[in-house]
Amino acid sequence: MSDSLTTSLPEVPYATPRLSSPREHLVRAADHLWRVQDRTGRVLGHLRIAADPLGLRYRAERLQLATGTFRLIGEFWRADDAVAALRNG
Repeated sequence: MSDSLTTSLPEVPYATPRLSSPREHLVRAADHLWRVQDRTGRVLGHLRIAADPLGLRYRAERLQLATGTFRLIGEFWRADDAVAALRNG
């Protein structure tokens, strides 16, 4: 009998999603998280990629400074829709 070491594969960071609007841009904050900034550099919120059995979902979130936690604004199939929720909300 042989001993085998089972290791998990390292998690690969996702590529930065492309946005169709030039009004905002994304700055990587973690492997699955980006800051959404407007043209002046003001942070509108965060975009997080979440795996779903049907594909990738994009979560629009805002950081609550008092608690240090993220508040979910919405979950979308397109990154542009998540960014629009942060822009308009």
